[in-house]
Amino acid sequence: MHLSRFNEDSIVMNLRRHAQFLARTIFVKDNDVDKAARTLNRILNSEGIFQQYRLTRYFERPTRTRRRINYERCKAIYDEDMTRKIKLLTRTVREEAYPGCS
Repeated sequence: MHLSRFNEDSIVMNLRRHAQFLARTIFVKDNDVDKAARTLNRILNSEGIFQQYRLTRYFERPTRTRRRINYERCKAIYDEDMTRKIKLLTRTVREEAYPGCS
């Protein structure tokens, strides 16, 4: 996209009028479309758009949905617990170097 006929002020004023779209607006600088596409993919991935697309692309039977949701819940609990344990063991300042091994 060639922006030579626009000045910087008009672009900024346009963005202010459309502030709700600012987070999803990707500018193509110096005709570098690949970089803009990577940026767009990163934004869509962080917002969960790709995951939602993959889930709704095909029909998911209700039993599979329940199993997937239960698995996601258990995995979140497990990941949280493991993160807490790893933080406990890797902290640098503690009274005992190896808790429970004295």
